Amino acid sequence: MKVTQAVILAAGRGSRLGDLTEAKPKCLTELAGRTLLAWQLDALRAAGIADIAIVTGYRPNLLEGMGCTTFHNHRWDKTNMVASAACAGAWLERRDTIIAYSDIVYRPQIVRALAESPGDVAITYDRDWHALWSARLDDPLSDAETFREVGGRLVEIGDRPRTLQDVHGQYMGLLRVTPRGWQTIKDAWDFTPPERHDRLDMTGLLRQLLARGARVRTVPIDGGWCEVDSPQDLASYERALATGTWSHDWREPVGF
Repeated sequence: MKVTQAVILAAGRGSRLGDLTEAKPKCLTELAGRTLLAWQLDALRAAGIADIAIVTGYRPNLLEGMGCTTFHNHRWDKTNMVASAACAGAWLERRDTIIAYSDIVYRPQIVRALAESPGDVAITYDRDWHALWSARLDDPLSDAETFREVGGRLVEIGDRPRTLQDVHGQYMGLLRVTPRGWQTIKDAWDFTPPERHDRLDMTGLLRQLLARGARVRTVPIDGGWCEVDSPQDLASYERALATGTWSHDWREPVGF
């Protein structure tokens, strides 16, 4: 089935960005002259995603009028990504959906590759992650997580790596779920102790899916995206873009 809809999880403020998000949600932070949300909307539409929903939270009025359906997470300041996704459950139950964090930008080709992947739950991961982490951090391994896949299936994610060999790539915050995949996620959510619901993030959810024997397909990419967590990230990316040779420039064709 062709994927024609997406949900962007944009409820958070992004407090690590400090004054940059005091008056606006994180997705309205500017990078290379445009907001993160504007970059995303263009990439999704270029990939053939016609119906886009945004899960709002902090300053939701600023995300109206974008030509998108909106769902609101009223408890945005107390919950994490999975709870925000659940706010769009009515969409996720009806057909295959791309789910995206709101603080990333990426090439349309990455969306197309994810949309074409098999399975009920699939994620993209960046094999060229070290180049991106090196642009952001003095010690890339200090902020990386374990990620291992075998034959296109995820087998481990989310622990602290001891060596680079523990990191086949890094999960980038893009998923594709079918309605059946969303039911699998809901089952894992129901299995989670209620006191942990609010704190459950997507990586934690993926770990739970693996523990329950669910299959999570992996789609490899090599650059062509980035995420924004801090003012240092923004400054690093602007410097890297100025070189014209950065492998993670989402604005230029990147092979994967």
